[in-house]
Amino acid sequence: MSDFHQTGIITTLHILGDRDLADLEAELERMAQIRPVALVLPCLFSELRGKALPGIIRELQKVKYLEQIVVTLGGADRREEFVETKRFFSALPQETRIIWNSGRRLQNIFRLVEERHLRVGGEGKGRAAWMAYGYVLASRKSRIIALHDCDIVNYDRGLLARLCYPVVNPELDYEFCKGYYSRITDRMYGRVTRLFVFPMIRALQKVVGPQPLLSFLDSFRYPLAGEFSMDAELTRINRIPGDWGLEVGILSEILRNCSLKRVCQAELCQTYEHKHQPLSRKDPKRGLLKMSVDIAKTLFRTLASVGVILHRGTFATIISAYTREAQDARDRYVADAAINGLFYDRHAEGIAVEAFAKGLNIAGETFLQDPRGTPRIPNWNRVSSAIPNILDQLEEAVERDNR
Repeated sequence: MSDFHQTGIITTLHILGDRDLADLEAELERMAQIRPVALVLPCLFSELRGKALPGIIRELQKVKYLEQIVVTLGGADRREEFVETKRFFSALPQETRIIWNSGRRLQNIFRLVEERHLRVGGEGKGRAAWMAYGYVLASRKSRIIALHDCDIVNYDRGLLARLCYPVVNPELDYEFCKGYYSRITDRMYGRVTRLFVFPMIRALQKVVGPQPLLSFLDSFRYPLAGEFSMDAELTRINRIPGDWGLEVGILSEILRNCSLKRVCQAELCQTYEHKHQPLSRKDPKRGLLKMSVDIAKTLFRTLASVGVILHRGTFATIISAYTREAQDARDRYVADAAINGLFYDRHAEGIAVEAFAKGLNIAGETFLQDPRGTPRIPNWNRVSSAIPNILDQLEEAVERDNR
């Protein structure tokens, strides 16, 4: 029996039955004439040589409802790498633009913004996505922005269709849709979500009491999923972090700027497979440990910004409460894996919990030393106010690079 339960404070759109993909895409084609869609692809140059991206290209070649595709490129310092990327994505039939974030023209844009005392952070997914949103706004061709990563090994275009549908459909009229899916093969993946994010949220609820942000985050099946679609106008007002706190930071801005009834999550596929990060339990600047630190810092600072008082004693209690919640979660996953015949390494999961507790401690100490932290990337309304023609300059830079 399919899971049709609605839990939490946002709408959940499940996979119920097996809808014909051609029928779903035909409906999207009709609706996209009114609400054109831009697909943003944050892409590292190294992913051109990976296993996932060629399959994604083959699937996207069949998608007819996209108005434009914007590839925001990272890790490409040399001109030859940018040219190779353009050649690679030229196989797409849709209008496709490559944003060369390391190129001279885009670097001039970054410098111009920084000169107005607006911090855009270092190279990373957050800044790359922010620049792509700016280009979509500048081009004035799309009303909806969808985003997914370029490392999805088992990509199917049905994922994109289900991601876009709730926001493109004017009768549903959602402003933001977050994707979710199962991270299961012969074992459970998604350690940061299973063993860190949800236990941390529930520990915080016990320690600081009911908070709208915590209830909101707890309503998402997979808050760290990188796939979402949204009304393009939201990119004018949303501020985002530039580190691994990106997903939590985006959700906090959605809560701030959207009505709950216009936010949903959609099940995109039965299983989802992409690259797996190492735990790196001894190095807080790498792997899942760094991810846990960045996520916790973003959450602590967001809670503080709405008036939650966090002091040293609070963090000691949070870490203790988190550890108990995470250990209980691990025991539940032991049982879940056993009944389904999945491989489960209880010891390795315990080590992950210990590493994430360490990450919480590091995040707490960092917060106490600097409660405000690095400013989020400013929204495009703020940048346009400081530099009135910035979007026109951005569009010209991207178009000249792509000639």
